[in-house]
Amino acid sequence: MAKILENIKVLDLTNVLSGPFATLHLAWLGAEVIKIENPQEGDLARKLGCVPEYNKKLLGTSFLAQNANKKSLTLNLKKEEAKEIFINLVKKSDVVVENFRPGVMDRLGLGYNKLCRINTRLIYCAISGFGQTGPDAFKPAYDQIIQGISGVMAINGDERLNPLRAGFPLCDTVGGLNAAFAIMSALFWREKSGDGQFIDIALLDSIMPFMGWVAANLMIGGQQPQLLGNENFTAAPSGTFATQNGFINIAANKQEQWENLTDALGLAELKEDIRFKERDIRKKNRFQLNPILEEKLKQNTTSFWSEKLNALGVPSGEILSLYDALNTEQVQHRNTFTEIEVEQIGKVKLFNATAKFEKTPAMVDSAPPKLSENSYEILQEMGYSKKQIDEFKSNGII
Repeated sequence: MAKILENIKVLDLTNVLSGPFATLHLAWLGAEVIKIENPQEGDLARKLGCVPEYNKKLLGTSFLAQNANKKSLTLNLKKEEAKEIFINLVKKSDVVVENFRPGVMDRLGLGYNKLCRINTRLIYCAISGFGQTGPDAFKPAYDQIIQGISGVMAINGDERLNPLRAGFPLCDTVGGLNAAFAIMSALFWREKSGDGQFIDIALLDSIMPFMGWVAANLMIGGQQPQLLGNENFTAAPSGTFATQNGFINIAANKQEQWENLTDALGLAELKEDIRFKERDIRKKNRFQLNPILEEKLKQNTTSFWSEKLNALGVPSGEILSLYDALNTEQVQHRNTFTEIEVEQIGKVKLFNATAKFEKTPAMVDSAPPKLSENSYEILQEMGYSKKQIDEFKSNGII
């Protein structure tokens, strides 16, 4: 079946997470994504992961997670011959993505201002911590730095545990998602105008709108963020509650859900209690309300209450371990993962695209590439002879 990005060629100079996550979305959609990696060790993520044996093979779990459907070409871009190869690739490509610090590509003589003259239809996406301009543009940035500077860590946790970082690289991931969306938008614009363009993606910019409700309360309503831990600041009761054998999430965000919850728990009298009758008053009195609810919830199991409350239209659910979450029937039904053979490792599970397209499916078709796995193939397609490619290799160009 056709793929949305068939015949789109992407040159991916990115490392670790934000850039590779962006180009993974393009690869899922059928673009030919060529990772341009340094000949020594390639993408740093090749050595990152919890299995030392895989790291030594330059196929670390972190790399495997973000690089299905891609090809690997090694180029030492400090050498003129490698720059020439890259420029020849740019002439026939649609997108360049990089996540170096600002100015690195210009110093290599391969910045956007040069490449756009070679290919006027080129879309060039630069991902960095703070963007290409501004007082912080040249500062180094990792995900945790952005989580702190953006305010994310300041609004997580509760009075006992704050500041608190998210349990995965939130800002890198969101930055990659923002970049993928921007590249798709630029491709759409190019279809109408014929013009390529430069895209400046900052991880700091990218995470800010994700805090929209909290930020709006502060900027528009003048309300400082509340350290509520597992409580939902928009409604009550809405959060995590103890049961007979663990915990349950309950989100009785609507008035009818609140009323159904009280009926289910045998606490109908709370509907007329002045402390809890109205939504905004309930929010102020949540810590008086929660122990009353938990006293009833502790009389039965999480699964019992989840089934009963959901049947009444009160959103609720178990709090699963990551292992259990990855293995639920719903996740299996949605084909969130696929199993694919990776040379030197065996079968591994990788994420599929999570958008389900009716006519143009997006999925994993090929395993993440070994370092330089496709160098000969790509260079021969460009017209270089085997003798020339062998010379490139012996001279450290590839």
